[in-house]
Amino acid sequence: MQLKGLVRFFTVLLILVSIYALSFTWVVNAHENKMKERARSFVARNYATADSATKEQAFQTRYKRLLDSTKDETVHYGPTGAITYEKAKTQELNLGLDLKGGINVTMQVELSGLIRAMANNSNDPNFIKSLENATARKANSSADYIDLFIEEYKKLNPTGRLAALFSATNERIKITDSDDKVRKEIRTAAYDAFDNTYRVLRTRIDQFGVAQPNINPDRERDIITVELPGIQDPERVRKYLQSSANLQFWPVYKDWELTSSLIGAERDYDAYATGKTSVDTTVSPSATSADVGLKKDTTRKKDSALAQNKKSLTEFLKAPAGGGIATVAIRDTTVVRQILSAPIIRRNFPAGAKFVFGVPARDENNKLSKVLPLYVLKTNGSLKAPIEGDVITSASQNYDQVGSKPVVSMDMNSIGSRAWEDLTDKSYKDTMPIAITLDDLVYSAPIAHNGKISGGRTEISGNFTVEEAQDLANILKAGRLPAPAKIVQEQVVGPTLGADAIHGGILAFAISFVVIFLLMLVYYNTAGWIANIALILNLLFTIGVLTALGATLTAPGIAGLVLTIGMAVDTNVIIYERIKEELTKGKSYIASVNEGYKRSLPPVLDAHVTTLLTAIILFSFGLGPVRGFATTQIIGILLSLFCGILVSRWVTDWFTNKKRHLEYFTPISRRIFQHANFKFIEYRKVAYGISLLVLALGIGAIYNGFDQGVEFKGGRSFIVHFDQPVNNHVEKIRQDLTTVFGEAPTIKTIGSNNQLDITTTYRIENAGKNVQSEVQEKLMAGLHNFLPANITPQQFDTKYKIGSTTVLPTISNELKNDAKWATFWSVLIIALYIFIRFRDWRYSLGTIVALLHDVLVTLAVFSFFRNIVPFPLELDQHFIAAILTVIGFSMNDTVIVFDRIREYSRQMVGAPKSTVINKAINDTLSRTIMTSLTVFVTILILFLVGGEVTKGFAFAMLIGVITGTYSSIFVAAPVLVDLGGKKALGSEKNSVPTSKVVARPARVKP
Repeated sequence: MQLKGLVRFFTVLLILVSIYALSFTWVVNAHENKMKERARSFVARNYATADSATKEQAFQTRYKRLLDSTKDETVHYGPTGAITYEKAKTQELNLGLDLKGGINVTMQVELSGLIRAMANNSNDPNFIKSLENATARKANSSADYIDLFIEEYKKLNPTGRLAALFSATNERIKITDSDDKVRKEIRTAAYDAFDNTYRVLRTRIDQFGVAQPNINPDRERDIITVELPGIQDPERVRKYLQSSANLQFWPVYKDWELTSSLIGAERDYDAYATGKTSVDTTVSPSATSADVGLKKDTTRKKDSALAQNKKSLTEFLKAPAGGGIATVAIRDTTVVRQILSAPIIRRNFPAGAKFVFGVPARDENNKLSKVLPLYVLKTNGSLKAPIEGDVITSASQNYDQVGSKPVVSMDMNSIGSRAWEDLTDKSYKDTMPIAITLDDLVYSAPIAHNGKISGGRTEISGNFTVEEAQDLANILKAGRLPAPAKIVQEQVVGPTLGADAIHGGILAFAISFVVIFLLMLVYYNTAGWIANIALILNLLFTIGVLTALGATLTAPGIAGLVLTIGMAVDTNVIIYERIKEELTKGKSYIASVNEGYKRSLPPVLDAHVTTLLTAIILFSFGLGPVRGFATTQIIGILLSLFCGILVSRWVTDWFTNKKRHLEYFTPISRRIFQHANFKFIEYRKVAYGISLLVLALGIGAIYNGFDQGVEFKGGRSFIVHFDQPVNNHVEKIRQDLTTVFGEAPTIKTIGSNNQLDITTTYRIENAGKNVQSEVQEKLMAGLHNFLPANITPQQFDTKYKIGSTTVLPTISNELKNDAKWATFWSVLIIALYIFIRFRDWRYSLGTIVALLHDVLVTLAVFSFFRNIVPFPLELDQHFIAAILTVIGFSMNDTVIVFDRIREYSRQMVGAPKSTVINKAINDTLSRTIMTSLTVFVTILILFLVGGEVTKGFAFAMLIGVITGTYSSIFVAAPVLVDLGGKKALGSEKNSVPTSKVVARPARVKP
């Protein structure tokens, strides 16, 4: 009863947690729909006669502003009280960019500049050549760059010592240090450089205004994965993320210096707000606020930065803090920035004045403030600051002379020292703050209180916490460590493609749910309701836990949910089939239920553990959407155990206590697979022949080749939508593109006959900032015969190019290497697990043979059918996800058969192995077919209606389900017959003899 009470408690708790987690998605959607209606009403009133492009631009601008202005509006309530829209937005279910549209980039931190700087830009020919060779090898290798550099240097200078290169400018490296010690110090510096690059990227990404950016740093591989759902300006993202850190030191205006400017700005703002002046009505809504000028008439443009805000300027600008002229609420920063850049306001401030915001302060509880300081820099119209970040030679967090307060120590070179002396002299005389900015964001604005600073060594003090001082030191380092990040993989998904993925995924999910729901009732009678209750709870809990953990739901993630539907009922199928066996033997209802749950627990655990292991490996080696699939699968498997075993048993016992027995048979299930007595083992030699054919086809597939996805072969892939069907003009398009690219691209029809997936390796070795735009222009030129006349690059980018993927050779080789290791570890770990569970090497060998059989069949199909089927069959991350899932599913089947073989081998002592194995396969046949059928049906539905993103994955899974079922019956089990001679298949320690002992009747004496 205590266990049942715990199950009941956790079930209710999970239901409440899941519903509460999902409620954020509901309230956020409700609020955003409300703001959309307000934005549409605004456009209808003010842009009734405008063209569609202008209306759409005005709608997006207005909608974004409404969301910004309502960030602090209460939309929900929780245990701690009212919850604002901004807070609720962070708690809603995250949608990946393949569902929402947006951009995903994998950035690799370049360490060549770091090593060059640590060696003080040495002119040693061997050093320079070593860097060049390491860079060339890294372009086609996943090896560590530092190791590659050291290897190359040792090749060119075998007797040379690394310390001689790096000791002159590095305090932590001495001339006598060993090469291993120097290697460690370079790696430490590389970690610091990586962390600084990550901080810079984190700050830059925050400027995009994405509510739920996903940023994953990986220090060991020197890569940072960035996902920005909803962003539809990839060129801006590329330029912004790959630009060098811009650390600068600027003089700052004090608030009293701009008193008259602020009064004039307030006067002009009020005059405008009351209609006494106006802005130019000829400016389009897409123009920036800096383009808005004055007119002499009295008309007003209601869509300008000024007209959309009813507040006075002083309501936006609050009391100054930290050397700024004012503080501004975070939700108002976009509006204030536009107001201050409008000429009607800007004319009141000195020429060259530049408005920038600072970082938010922290209170005594270490919580970030909701306001930002506003600074005005004295630029004198120059983009170059008096001091740039390249003059910083070192920076670190220390403590003051008393040793109680954190400070930041900073050193500059000789050029910086002279400029710093002049700047601090002005700061001391005028008590002028000096803004330390990174990418136009002020991190600190100290004042030189003790006079000018000579020599370049400076101690910056203030009310720093240790963390704040460390952050500032790291920001200063960002200006001297030349380790920029370059994009090595990129995926852009347009909103149209994302909407199609959502529609297909939801449709597949809904149909699968209904089909499996009905199948359980048709096959298991009233007991099917228990399975369906477990299924519903499993799905609710899976989505709720995903939301609560802040995980991202991707298109493969939806595929994982669909697969969860098929596998969630597997636990109940195993249990119900065992209960049906016990009932068939004539046992009572309660005894059959108890025995069914007891006997089913080991195979259920084994089946789920093997599937879980492959999902964990996939999560470890996968990237982006594939990791989302693995996350969904891991959560679904764990919850399937809870719902299938504990919740189902609790509900079953509840019915039993109510004197209501569940029915496990229907007329259909009584006739199918009952009393099966097939001679599987007798046909094992035929199966061996088929397996040898599969082996030959698998080896032949390697020579026949595969279509590798852009992730594995590198290149740029574009999904282009046309107004008319083009499937009959592919060869003409290929010829045209070959002319402009100088090489033949790979072209496949995808989704419909008016959509093409075009892949090219043109200039893929070049990762320059403008290469992507150049390649896209070439693509548009090659497609001009099939695109509207006079189409602009912007129209092509927004309307016809609905998705793109870029993978440099560096990352593609790494992905292929990870895929190979993921498959290897999956097979090995599962084999080890089977050995531990069954304590017999034959079971492990049978497992390996079956798994290799499944993998080879799938590879053969993808090789020999790639030019036959009307959809792409490519080796990519989705294919690897399918292979690992097939491995887990195949083991799910195999382990059930193995477990029954072990059970029967203990009971049927002395019986031939073929008899034991035949009986085990026949008695589990109903469960094998039912599980395979449920998974096959759900995957088939996903394949038919799930959309293009998951079609290759679904097809590989369909092949895997079929071959996995076959290998469990005809490969894994029969192998046990021919291995180990006459040795028994199970431990005889606890065996039960099959011979009967007949007791003689006792004689009763008269």
